[in-house]
Amino acid sequence: MGILEVKNVGKRFGGLQALSNVNLSIAENTVHALIGPNGAGKSTLLNCLVGKLIPDTGSVMFDGQSVLGRTPYEINQMGISRVFQTPEIFGDLTVMENMMIPCLAKRDGVFKLNALRTLGRDAEIRDKAEQMLIDMNMIEKREMHSASMSRGDKRRLEIGMCLAQEPRLLLLDEPTAGMARADTNNTIDLLKQIKAERDITIAIIEHDMHVVFSLAERITVLAQGTPLVEDVPEKIKGHPKVREAYLGESAAAA
Repeated sequence: MGILEVKNVGKRFGGLQALSNVNLSIAENTVHALIGPNGAGKSTLLNCLVGKLIPDTGSVMFDGQSVLGRTPYEINQMGISRVFQTPEIFGDLTVMENMMIPCLAKRDGVFKLNALRTLGRDAEIRDKAEQMLIDMNMIEKREMHSASMSRGDKRRLEIGMCLAQEPRLLLLDEPTAGMARADTNNTIDLLKQIKAERDITIAIIEHDMHVVFSLAERITVLAQGTPLVEDVPEKIKGHPKVREAYLGESAAAA
């Protein structure tokens, strides 16, 4: 049994069947990629996992507990963190201030925004935030306003903010979207480092096959709202159904 078990999940929007009979098992301490063409249902499935959408049918279990009916905050507290397609950071705050917020949330749960005024004097939170910035190789940018950073550094900060919450499952929604190749490769290296150093499971939605085949241990291909095939990367790359549905002949043969 995987740390995440999705069984018979369906989701309809009016006349559109976005997800149909989705079954997915993600093993603990692995990197599992979800790929598929636009409109395949990847983001809809991800939103069902984090409480932004409630499936019409089926179940979603994390470590033996249902996530259905829980708020995104409650699901986060269970040990699931999500990295969005567009980096979700506080652009008007410094890198250090950004990192201190999830550290405080992890320790205290819900807190009032005015707590940020005295946050800099909280040695425990500051020390944890500094260590996370060291781990993310961002300590030299701690006083920089986050809005002024490159997309790659914003993504690195957001990943660090997620890790500060000490998740068991990290969900990544197109983490390299809009990046230059150098930033993409740096993000790949960062995720490899995270996986090597932490007891964590990673599920990644990604269109860039270079990223997918660099990271994934198993791949599930979605097409028209239902899983088409699941296997190890070597077999996915040459699978005829995947060529037809997503990769294309030239990409599969590359």
